[in-house]
Amino acid sequence: MSNDGELTFADHAGRLYARRYSFPPMAGRLLGYLAVCEPRDPTIAELAEALLASRSAISGAVAYLENLALVRRARAAGERMDRVSIDLTSPRALGFDVSEYQEQADLAHEGLRLLADASPARRAVLLEWAALAEFLVEQMPLWEKAWQARRDQLVANGTLPDLNPEPREGRKP
Repeated sequence: MSNDGELTFADHAGRLYARRYSFPPMAGRLLGYLAVCEPRDPTIAELAEALLASRSAISGAVAYLENLALVRRARAAGERMDRVSIDLTSPRALGFDVSEYQEQADLAHEGLRLLADASPARRAVLLEWAALAEFLVEQMPLWEKAWQARRDQLVANGTLPDLNPEPREGRKP
């Protein structure tokens, strides 16, 4: 069962994610609660009880967050219920997925082809949009490597626990 502080934190997360990223409020609340709850991998029923929500609302929020690669469901051998936890293993979950920016660059280039004979002033927005998106596609992998190096350093010095003990590509076990 959650306490008032955990529910307040979950509500604040729900508002932040709704405002900044247009998440459904329950998805943001769920993400916030999963960051502070114990056990770290509650069941749908436990989440519904803790967040004072229906199981269907929780299931919908879990499905939404799974689609964004922010949470994962797992079921231990012999258990009949899925457990839900935050998943920080994918570039998408960490904000390093370049596909979003590649799609934006591709769309901007489509617009530029459409305006091939237009004046530079008319093409200016699309030119900058394409340039920014291509810059982010180029830089994001570098930022991800820099973050992984920083994270490894923080784990090594005990500042961060290693929540993902499996070796990553390029990381020494």
